[in-house]
Amino acid sequence: MISTMAEGARTLAIGIGALATTLACVEACALGAGGVHVASNAYSWQVYCAREGRTFRMDQAADLAALKAAGYDGLEPILESPEDADRVGGALKAAGLAMRSAYVNTTLHRQDEVEKSVGRVLAIADRARRFGTRIIVTNPNPIEWGGTQDKSDAELEIQAQALNRLGKALLEQGVTLAYHNHDIELRQAARELHHMLAGTDPRYVRLCLDAHWIYRGSGNSQIALFDIARLYGSRIVEVHVRQSSGGVWSEVFGDGDLDYVRLAKELKRARIRPHVVLEQAVEEGTPRTMDAQRAMSLSAKRVRALFDGIGQAQ
Repeated sequence: MISTMAEGARTLAIGIGALATTLACVEACALGAGGVHVASNAYSWQVYCAREGRTFRMDQAADLAALKAAGYDGLEPILESPEDADRVGGALKAAGLAMRSAYVNTTLHRQDEVEKSVGRVLAIADRARRFGTRIIVTNPNPIEWGGTQDKSDAELEIQAQALNRLGKALLEQGVTLAYHNHDIELRQAARELHHMLAGTDPRYVRLCLDAHWIYRGSGNSQIALFDIARLYGSRIVEVHVRQSSGGVWSEVFGDGDLDYVRLAKELKRARIRPHVVLEQAVEEGTPRTMDAQRAMSLSAKRVRALFDGIGQAQ
């Protein structure tokens, strides 16, 4: 009994130490050479380039040079395999860009898929951390993309347990797990989003606050966004930034439907130092007045000006 208690205490101490080290790294992620570190999610460049009839490649020197010239400090890639992490991480390093976070898809609501998904994420994270990645972002897959079927209570419980398990294992690698949502998780009184946070251990499952998906998923409600930020603010390690106008994604980040000035001030007031990732994107109805390079460059400047300082000790 005594040895069991000693082992438990040792495990807890290791976990607390790993958490403190990881959170220090996460806070450092907020700082760039000129103030706040601003990264772009790969999805942004993919959709802007797609409307010009070309493909953005996360491992191509020319595409990464364009990203750097647009004023970004790094890229949050979407990684599918350990080989992706090696290839993209190496290309970003050669381009002088950071890979402080990476987005990895998972399927965690089905017990027969959990082992495979968890193992895959851990393998990717093990490679990615060698290139400086300290945050793994995941949005557990829905039952069907574009579908209307919601996960059952039992499936939500399986998913939350899997997130806990994954987050604990990542923490042992010195990497933080950040839960992310789209609009689907806001259906049915946002029960999926809430259970992924209320039903998991804050030590192991942190939050990537995707401001616009919360806004859109709750019927274009800023009240919902700021309630989520207040309820789970202590778990925010990353913020995904996107703006819209009249409910449609804007071509360039700036003034619009969401009060990002208020969000930035509230994060600063709460001494929350998130990794800032721009995810401005285009959809049907988005104006087209400039090319991808110009739009992404203007967005980077505006995001940097808005969030500059929140990574600094106040």
